[in-house]
Amino acid sequence: MRDIPRPGVPHLVLVESNTTGSGRAFCAAARDRGTEPVLLSRDPDRYPYVARDGIAAVTVDTADRAAVLRACRGLPGPVAGVTSSSEYFVATAAAAARSLCLPAPDPHAVDRTRAKARQRAALAAAGVPVPAFHEVASVPAGVAAARAVIAAAGRAVVKPVLGSGSDGVRLCARADEAESALIPLLAGRTGARALVESYLEGPEYSVETFDGRVVGITAKHLGPHPLFLETGHEYPAPLPGVRERALAETALAALAALGLGWGPAHVEIRLTAAGPRVVEVNPRLAGGMIPALVRAATGVDLVGAAVDRVLGHRPGLAPDRSGAAAIRFLFAAEPGTVLAAFTGAAADLPGVVSAVVTAREGDRIEITRSFRDRIGHVIALGRTAAEAAARAQEAVGALAVLTAGPEPAVVPAD
Repeated sequence: MRDIPRPGVPHLVLVESNTTGSGRAFCAAARDRGTEPVLLSRDPDRYPYVARDGIAAVTVDTADRAAVLRACRGLPGPVAGVTSSSEYFVATAAAAARSLCLPAPDPHAVDRTRAKARQRAALAAAGVPVPAFHEVASVPAGVAAARAVIAAAGRAVVKPVLGSGSDGVRLCARADEAESALIPLLAGRTGARALVESYLEGPEYSVETFDGRVVGITAKHLGPHPLFLETGHEYPAPLPGVRERALAETALAALAALGLGWGPAHVEIRLTAAGPRVVEVNPRLAGGMIPALVRAATGVDLVGAAVDRVLGHRPGLAPDRSGAAAIRFLFAAEPGTVLAAFTGAAADLPGVVSAVVTAREGDRIEITRSFRDRIGHVIALGRTAAEAAARAQEAVGALAVLTAGPEPAVVPAD
């Protein structure tokens, strides 16, 4: 890591990042385009790739939009673009870019989209199909809303109004389960809000868009309830044309209702018996390594396109091949300290293009029941989505992480 950006070199400013995955890819894409990536962060040491790749970093209170703008204006070289690969900072980056007269999405539309209750209300008002929902500010109010939803729809989903990666999202079949899910979101937290909504039955997909156009559709796989952890994806989703069109039209209607359409967006949809229903719109690139799947299957570089967009260049979105790709994630099963990590023979299996274990020797693993429990992944290609999925599933079984659990407690003698 270099603390001081080079003077005179155009900078692509990244407001915070992802700890793995696309954050590092954004920096690589910036360098490929002749700009220097500069990370603004409250704690640059959170991101291991920053030191490994020699990324310039400036310590800033990124929760303060004025401080972010001052930091951009204080850089020693011209700022060519401002963006973020993090869900939590896309609006901050957009606001800074607009203040500097640089290309960016509408920060007000991004803020509205990120606030899930406001997003739901805007979609419903525009006639875009969404689940029944209630915004609540207390545990008792949330439990009452959950009782009503469960009585009407059988099951309720509790989720925070801000967040990503299905963190804090729980499926509840009873009021006491809803109470347990609401307590960590609301109890003792001034100004906190949560959503209680009806559960949507049906397979989940995400529509990847760019500049208001559909790039493709991803099939998503979730782990067991009551959680909603994404365990893998296939791209492109194997869908008949009529369903593909229905999902695409619903996604574009959602973007229009929210005032989005600049750059990338990721629209999660459940295909229910009554048709598509929007789970969530995200004003950013997909997470879960989906951009890597798109590139492996079609050659379309969504990260590069996003960087081009903020730099004012024309993004390249034309595919140069037609294939299928799948990813499967390796999850930590129990807490402990990593003794050793192996990709084994995974990289040598048919169709595998990436086999990665992110856990390293000496790392401490804690079980969070969120996407943070991912400690590796495999991406595989195939002639069809089914073939790619089978190859990825086989290969992820070859990854191995050996851990040592906590020391047994010492019980004092009487």
